[in-house]
Order: sequence, then structure tokens, then C-alpha cells
Amino acid sequence: MATQVTVTATSNAQRGSSFLRIAIALQTLTIFLQAVSAGLLMTSSYGETLHSVGARVMYGATMLYLLAAVLAWKPGGGSPRPVLHASGFLVLASAQVVLGIAHVPSVHLPLGVLMFGLSVLALARR
Repeated sequence: MATQVTVTATSNAQRGSSFLRIAIALQTLTIFLQAVSAGLLMTSSYGETLHSVGARVMYGATMLYLLAAVLAWKPGGGSPRPVLHASGFLVLASAQVVLGIAHVPSVHLPLGVLMFGLSVLALARR
């Protein structure tokens, strides 16, 4: 019976960790695509629409990262540290949205670069 519980707990932890890794990878990809759409924003007529839609997708990916971190932590018995990291990303993503709407590129662009770097780092650690 104890072996059954251990095997189930290990299986749940691996599943939660896989979901977390996928969520981080998705977030990293969407942040990278935001950089691409920012370049298009400066050079094409459809860049603004693409960047605007991408911002919503990136924000959703960041919320998915937080959800995956909570699911990997609580039922899976993992570390609460990814929840803190994901919460920090959600704060940074919220700041990005506000700065983008306010048209403050002097902070918006460097913050985007920082977010991409941190996301790649989080992905490498997983």
C-alpha cells in the first residue's frame, strides 16, 4: 500500500513538473514573439494589431505559468518557489501591459528584454 502511494505521488509530481515546463516554454515563446511583433510594429501597418494580440496571449501564457506552478506545488508536493517566480512574472507582465498602453517605450522595451531573459533562465532551470 505504501509503495502504491509513493508511486502515485511520484507520478503526480512528474506530471505537474512537465506541465510547468511546458507553461514556461510557452511563456518564453510568447515573449520572444512579442519582440518580433515589436519590430513589425515599427515597420509595418499590421504590427500594432499583431503586438496587441500578442500581448494578450503573452499575459494568458503568464497566467498559465502561475496555474501550472500552483498545480505542481500543491497537489504534486513540489517546491513553492516556482509559485513565487510565476507570481513575479505576472507582476512584470502586468507592468508591461500598463507601460505599453501608456506608450512608455523607454521602460517597456528593457522590461521586455528582462522578462525574456528571466523566462529563458526559468526554462533552463526546469
